[in-house]
Amino acid sequence: MKLVRVGNPGSETPGIVGADGTIRDLSSVIDDLSGDVLSPAGLDRLRALDAESLPPIPAGTRYGPCVPMPYNFVAIGLNYADHAAETGAEPPREPIIFNKAPTSISGPNDDIVLLKGSTHTDWEVELAFVIGTETFNISEDQALDHIAGYCVCNDVSERFWQTESTGQWVKGKSAPTYGPLGPWLVTSDEIADPQTLAMHLDVNGKRCQTGSTETMIFGVAETLAYTSKLMKLLPGDVITTGTPPGVGMGMSPKLFLKAGDTVDLAIEGLGEQHQKVVAG
Repeated sequence: MKLVRVGNPGSETPGIVGADGTIRDLSSVIDDLSGDVLSPAGLDRLRALDAESLPPIPAGTRYGPCVPMPYNFVAIGLNYADHAAETGAEPPREPIIFNKAPTSISGPNDDIVLLKGSTHTDWEVELAFVIGTETFNISEDQALDHIAGYCVCNDVSERFWQTESTGQWVKGKSAPTYGPLGPWLVTSDEIADPQTLAMHLDVNGKRCQTGSTETMIFGVAETLAYTSKLMKLLPGDVITTGTPPGVGMGMSPKLFLKAGDTVDLAIEGLGEQHQKVVAG
């Protein structure tokens, strides 16, 4: 299934994408894409619906983030060896984990609003996954069963505050609109192997990132099992898994986003995002 949340910010309606691409309104069935709705049993109930009998949502309605604000928005750093190399870093021996503020989450096509005074804002196309059932101290073999689905994330990053100031990544990763998610939450049964997904990102129509999840250092299952030994994750929590090479800070000369730029990104099977950069 492809599940969505559409409508004005803060009042999105849950929906399901029909076979013909029409979004059908799920608000008579569920309140939101959260909690038990994301469990295996909850998703099975949605699969059993006659989606064509639900009212359509008008075409062109804004896509919101594909899940509501989670308790935890976790990110994995330097998780592609070729990206680590372009930043001058050694590939990590174990996953690098940091937080993005949940309030950074925005819709997939919403504007990226630059932080006031920022000068080094960068882009990162990433595969994210959403937790479906409470997860703590699980094995790698159990991990994929705890995932409700997958989505596209742009891990927007202010590099000066991330690395050149006091070196706290969360400071450069947490501004409002710095975590676009969606357009769809694609349930796990539709993704045969999360480690074979092609991905790309363009800035102003020029291809900057081309990669595949097959070059991750730590795959999805290993990442989730490792993270679950450090914290409890709840349904709706999001983990975004790192980016392939081609970010602005890795270019020579370096290139960063400015007001008026456009960013377009996609991951195979998970849809596209389109953002305009505006001044804060």
